[in-house]
Order: sequence, then structure tokens, then C-alpha cells
Amino acid sequence: MKVPKNRRTRKWAFLMILLAIVLGAAAAFYWDQYVPTSKHEAPSFDGMTKPIFYQGAMLDKPAQGKEETLKLPFDIVKEQIDPTMIYETSSDSTIITTQDKVLRLKTSQLTGMVNEKPFTLKFPLEKINGSLYLPIQPLEDLYRIELRESEETGAVILLKEGDTLQWGKTAAFPDKPDKTVPMRKEPFIKSPILADLKQSEFVMIWSEEPEWYKVQLANGYMGYISKKQLSKDKTETIPKKELQPSFVPAKPINGKINLTWDQMTTPKNPDTSKFPPMPGLNVVSPTWFHLDDGQGTLKNLADPAYVKWAHDQNIQVWALFSNGFEPKRTTEALSTYDKRMKMIKQLLSYAQLYSLQGINIDFENVSTKDKDNLTQFVREMVPLMHEQGLIVSMDVTPKSNSEMWSLFYDRKALIDSLDYMMIMAYDEFWASSPTAGSVSSLPWVEKNVVKLMKEDQIPASKLILGVPFYTRVWTEETVDGKTKVSSKSVYMETPQKTIKEKNLTPVFLPEAGQNYVEYKDGDKLNKIWLEDEVSMKARLDLVKKYNLAGVASWRRGYETPSIWNLIKTSLDK
Repeated sequence: MKVPKNRRTRKWAFLMILLAIVLGAAAAFYWDQYVPTSKHEAPSFDGMTKPIFYQGAMLDKPAQGKEETLKLPFDIVKEQIDPTMIYETSSDSTIITTQDKVLRLKTSQLTGMVNEKPFTLKFPLEKINGSLYLPIQPLEDLYRIELRESEETGAVILLKEGDTLQWGKTAAFPDKPDKTVPMRKEPFIKSPILADLKQSEFVMIWSEEPEWYKVQLANGYMGYISKKQLSKDKTETIPKKELQPSFVPAKPINGKINLTWDQMTTPKNPDTSKFPPMPGLNVVSPTWFHLDDGQGTLKNLADPAYVKWAHDQNIQVWALFSNGFEPKRTTEALSTYDKRMKMIKQLLSYAQLYSLQGINIDFENVSTKDKDNLTQFVREMVPLMHEQGLIVSMDVTPKSNSEMWSLFYDRKALIDSLDYMMIMAYDEFWASSPTAGSVSSLPWVEKNVVKLMKEDQIPASKLILGVPFYTRVWTEETVDGKTKVSSKSVYMETPQKTIKEKNLTPVFLPEAGQNYVEYKDGDKLNKIWLEDEVSMKARLDLVKKYNLAGVASWRRGYETPSIWNLIKTSLDK
């Protein structure tokens, strides 16, 4: 049967429409997928007036000023450049410490202090919209940074020593000299163009996706360029400045430190003419200076005659400065720059007056809340001490969960400033311990030395092992059906006399690494973990095993005479 003509016409019309739809869809798909948009959008910094960038990220506060008047927000400097910088509200001061400098900069003042000497700033610190801003002059002098400021946009790119920049180079089209390379807002071809770049133009590459690079222009604007139109080129590394150490502590003659603390409780120092020989001793630390009040006033027990004796014996004097183990007084004295500096200046004047070679800091029983202030005190103290040629050391307890006796030490931060750190490796079982035990068993000592070196990165060359010249006689007795434990501290010699008098035989305890003796006194049982040549030799072997800086003994006068030759022989080896 013959199809009517008008029906055939309608069929062809339908097919043509269908074909047009298919072709239109295909064209639309091709346009959407393969034809980039030429739409442009003005680049911006999201409302930031003078942005600061670091490693391709825009920081949350802008800079102020330009060129030599450029200023950076305190928060940005602290976060990105120097986390140890502090702002003291009470005095409206910014305090910056480096290895050899302490700067105090008061807001809105052109005169600052460096190592307590005045200097003049070109531009002051100022508060803008409630935020503190620091001028770049002292920052560029103190830190190894580079600030690249765009004349076009004012954007600031922060660079630190050791940073590496990957530069990319846009494509070249020799037959199309006017062709540009688009930098788009997002990594796809339909994203608007933020900038048309010249051929062979350099940009910083911060990251990459399968077909795109995230880039930044020298003017700070950021976007994406197709990998087809950009290739990686040179890398730039911000050079590291090799700084000579500002201070190298004087080394005792034999290379290893053999220090003993000498306890002074009254202004009358001991008669040095009655001291027995102490062969090998090369540093003494008399307990001369003590915190006397919360204002930072020090009590001074120093004696020039004692110093003369030490120097005549070729022994250095590192006088000890104690907080008196008074937490409240310590909190007050550490609370402000002025109080901390008052303590430091007194120590400096005493060091000069008595011809000291060093200061040994002994702060104990300190509130955990004062942890940062104690660290800051040491940061402020060391540059000024070094300027006067003084060695600075500090005593710390083994690590534990005790808030007042351990947790307040930021050992990792402290060692950045200190020349030496003494670990007081004793009182494992303390005077009022409910259980009898060793003052300092060898496994416990080694565990705590290793913990400091591993967890807090204390270099062996800065770590001095504190050793006890005393032990405890423990007494156990049964009272009301319960065992009561008490103890008394004794010199090293005292147990030896007891052993002879009572004809006792010490036994070696492998689990403690030392000799042990016990005896009955009526219904009471006495126990002594002996401090003798055996225990001291084991400790000195640890110094050798870990190549520590030396030993520090608590305290002179508690030891048996033979100990000195043992220490000397071991350290000499």
C-alpha cells in the first residue's frame, strides 16, 4: 500500500528534528567539556587590604604600611616566625629572645632595650584596630626571613631560610606572539580568568592536580593554570645563614665535667683549708644565691675567699641560684619582665664581683602554671650571662607526673638556651616514702637518662648526670599490726662503719645495681641500699656509655675520700 505524501513529510520532519536535537546536545556537550570560557573576573584577596602569604596560604591578618614602614601583626610573627616571643600585658611590652639577644619593645615608643642597653627604632610598635603590629626593622635584623612586597598590590610574601620555591614557566607560542596564558579561579576550563599571563612568564607553583597547577603571581594573586600551558622550571631555595655560635662555654681541663655542689646555709662559708684533697674536681657549685622575696630580691651568701681557694686549685665556680623551693614567692618573682630582669642583673653583678665562671639554676617545688614563665626567665637570662662570658646550667628532676617537682620543667625548650642540664638522678625513694628502697637504683637512673635524651632531645654533650654522695637508713617496725617505715639520710661513710661494727656482709642486688645490707635492731629491721664505689662506678659507666658531659655530685662532704680518685680515673678514661 502506498504511504501518503504528507505522512512521509511528517516522518522526515520528525527525523530532522531528532537529528537536530542530537547534534545540538552533542555540540552543547562539546562546548561544555572542551571549549574554555573567556569570561574574566577581577582577582581579589577576599576583602583583605594588604594580605600576607606563607607557602601559598593567605594568613588571617593583613600587614600595615609599606616598604620601610611595613609592619606585621604580632600574632602572625609569633605563629610563623618566633613562637617564643611574648607580649606582657602589665607593661605593654613585647619581649623577644634569641641565642644572644634579649629585646624589650614597648608599644608606641621608639626607644627599645637590647640586652638592657637602649637602642632606637625607626618606627614604633603600634596597635591598629585592636591588634599589635611590629615594625620590620628589628624582625629582619633578628630573624632569617625575607619579605617580598608587591608594589602593584601591596601583598607580602613571607619566606624563611631553607624554604624552597618551585617556579613554573608559562608556555611560549612563537607563531602567536600575542597569545596569553589564562590563570583561572578554579581548576577547570569554565572557571573565569583572573589574569592573562605573558608567554614565558614565571609563577610560583604551590600544588598540583591531575591537569592543573595551583600558582601564585609575584603580586600575590593566586589561581590555576593548565599543565598544558605551564611547565616546572627552576627551584629557588632561600639560603641559610651560617651563624657562628655566639658563646662557647669554657671547658674544664680534662674535657669531662666533674662538679660538686657545696651546700651553704649561713653567710659563714666552710674553712677551705680543712678540705681534704679532691683530685679530678674541676667545678664547684656553692649554694650562694637564693630568692628572698616575690619582688626578685636575692639573698647572697658568697665568699671571696672560697672563690680564691677554687681558682688556686684550677677549679671553676658555678654559683647556685635557688628559688628556696618557695612556690608562691617563685610565682611572683617570675611574673613580669622587670622582676625577672631584677634577678638576672643581681646575678650578673655578683658574678662580676666574685669572678665566677657560671651560674647553676636550681628551681624546685614550682607551680605548673609557672612553666612558661620559668622557661622565659632562662631565655632572658642566658644571653646576658653569655655576654659576660658565663656558663649557665640548670638542675632538673627525672620526668614524672609530679606537678610541683617535675611537670613545670619544659626540658626540651630549656635546653635550647642552656649550656648544660643536670639530671638530679636521686631520691627514687624519698625521705618520707611509704616504702623502703634505693635512693638511686641503676636501672632507674639509666631509664631516666635515656628518657630525657629521647623524649626531650637533650644532647648527651649538654647532659650532666647528678649522683648522690648520700644514702638512707630505712627502718621498718610493726605498729598496731602494720609496717611503719621511716628513714634518715646518712653520709656514704656511715653505713661502712655500721658494717664493720656489726660484722655485716653486704650482698649485691642485680635489680638495683648496688650493694645492700640489712640488720635487726631489737624489733626493728634496718635496710640500706649502699652508695659506695660499686654504685659510683656503675653510674660513671653510664656517663661513658652515653658519652654524657660529666657528673655532678650532691654534695661535697658526704663522700668517702676514695670516691674522688674513682671519679677522676673513670672520667679521664
